[in-house]
Amino acid sequence: MLTLISYDIVDNKRRTRVMRLLKGHGRRVQRSVFECDLNAVEFVALGRDLRRLIDAETDSVRCYPLDATTVQRVVIHGVGEVTVEPSFYLV
Repeated sequence: MLTLISYDIVDNKRRTRVMRLLKGHGRRVQRSVFECDLNAVEFVALGRDLRRLIDAETDSVRCYPLDATTVQRVVIHGVGEVTVEPSFYLV
């Protein structure tokens, strides 16, 4: 499931750690926004990892799971495209 993840991290070191973690799970589409294709297990694990990295008193990470209908209705103004996993892989 495509998940939109945005963050507002106060500390530079924590912000870099969160960015690196998210880069391993998806595509950076804006400075603090990632699109990640996650299954249910990956979503829970990523949430656990994010909670370990942030300061819950000052930082904010928002995860928005998007169903297929919502993804089809995404509108982008300007440069960019919605991250979509291919329906098959050629090996």
